[in-house]
Amino acid sequence: MHVGSFVLAAQFPGQGQGEALHRAVRSAEVAEEAGLDAVWLAEHHFVPYGTCPSAITLAALLLGRTRRIRVGTAVSVLPTVHPVALGEQAALLHMTSGGRFSLGVGRGGPWVDLEVFGSGLEAYEKGFPESLDLLVRWLREPSVGAAGERFRFREVPVVPRPSEALTEVDGPEVVVACTSPASVRLAAERGLPMLLGMHVGDEEKAEMVALWRRRARAAGHAPEKVLDAPHVSAGVCQLADRRTDAVEALVKAMPGWLRQGLGAHVTVDGRARQMRDPVAYTELLCGLHPVGTPRLAADRLAATSERTGVSRFALLVEGSGDLAATEENVRRLGAEVLPHLT
Repeated sequence: MHVGSFVLAAQFPGQGQGEALHRAVRSAEVAEEAGLDAVWLAEHHFVPYGTCPSAITLAALLLGRTRRIRVGTAVSVLPTVHPVALGEQAALLHMTSGGRFSLGVGRGGPWVDLEVFGSGLEAYEKGFPESLDLLVRWLREPSVGAAGERFRFREVPVVPRPSEALTEVDGPEVVVACTSPASVRLAAERGLPMLLGMHVGDEEKAEMVALWRRRARAAGHAPEKVLDAPHVSAGVCQLADRRTDAVEALVKAMPGWLRQGLGAHVTVDGRARQMRDPVAYTELLCGLHPVGTPRLAADRLAATSERTGVSRFALLVEGSGDLAATEENVRRLGAEVLPHLT
């Protein structure tokens, strides 16, 4: 089992954007010191829900500041970027970090981002498979050309070429954010591991893993690759000597952040959107994830892994909104939870 942190660079009410980014960077540095396996970085545009607009840029900074820990994007939003540009950046980070970079990608949402970056709603609604396939080809082949609906260009050499790196794998791993059966099937057919969201529980995640395995087998992927696929489960972790104290810390801080952060999303086409009740959502997350004593957290992570078949975790540790509390939370995760896990 591998446990990492999930960093949103969340801007809580009353905080500045610089404060949110400083907490994000510092929590990642502490994650390496505490012995965590990875740091996963979220990407958002124009909203205080997350103040990092380029997960791969922040990943580059953190790879330069660390020596051991894996750094990944969770996720880089494909519809708002050219897949070749993203592939070049991913290859660069893979090669210069000694293979410590993971590229998580996803569809994002129908937000105004699509208008600002000029990709349009169709890139979100229909273009993700084409973008994903082009990206994976760029990371695996020596030269690439394209003749699709969205991308058309002559064959060009891949520079730098990830397979020339002296690492355990030919290129950076690619993880796909999956929130529906369609995205699960998409990832499975390509043999790519999934990133599963923190809003769903063990039963639903187990169903998604089972669907992934069926479709991956049907696509002809090797049985050992299907069984041992390194899926990632996102969640929330808040530690305290009593569970009530851990829950209270999140219920006091997270609803205000969720209300202002999620409420700031603007759809590109004016479609109606329904926002979760922030308090109810926080309470749901506390019930689903390792929120409580270190022993409870270890037991919950182990149980989730056994029920779902997921081997890696990306845990939101900044839910208190406070830098000192976040650092303590990460250190306790490393010192008091990890020793109970295998």
